Amino acid sequence: MSIASTNLKGIVAATALLVTFSFPCSAQTADSRDEEELLQQLSQATPEQSINIDRQLKALWAQSGSASADLLLERGREALDHGDTQAAIEHLTALTDHAPQFAEGWHVRASVFFGIDLFGMAAADLEHALTLNPNNYEAIYGLGLIFEIIGQPDKALEAYNRALSIHPHHEEVTNAVNRLKPQVEGSAL
Repeated sequence: MSIASTNLKGIVAATALLVTFSFPCSAQTADSRDEEELLQQLSQATPEQSINIDRQLKALWAQSGSASADLLLERGREALDHGDTQAAIEHLTALTDHAPQFAEGWHVRASVFFGIDLFGMAAADLEHALTLNPNNYEAIYGLGLIFEIIGQPDKALEAYNRALSIHPHHEEVTNAVNRLKPQVEGSAL
């Protein structure tokens, strides 16, 4: 079963916006600064528990440690929210130049590139983000989506399975695996 590229792009765009702007407003628990502990909890969590842990991880990954980097990320996200992809790219490029070790800057810029069909640039940014933060299951998922769109379902499924190994209850990744697995592994007779 195949999925139309336009449908997949719509799903990705909606997911990217949701991920980009869905950070918790409430205070985090004391362990929210320990990525290793949160990832361990996520791997063993129930679907309901995973929602809060997912939010904590995304909030942790969004912390640059620099007021100027935070401002550039905020401006990039605001521009993206207003549909101004050129301004978003400019702010996020300034961010990656200013804070090249901040994985989330690369990840968010990849989402913008993906949204305007610059899949090579999106993949390069995702690979850079994953070099800095190999546990970012959202970036791994994004890479899987690119592989799926460019017609490499084996690599897409491999990326999706990697993301699920980190976040077993990620709904979009689970749906992607269910969609691709019969295509890649074949159907049982």
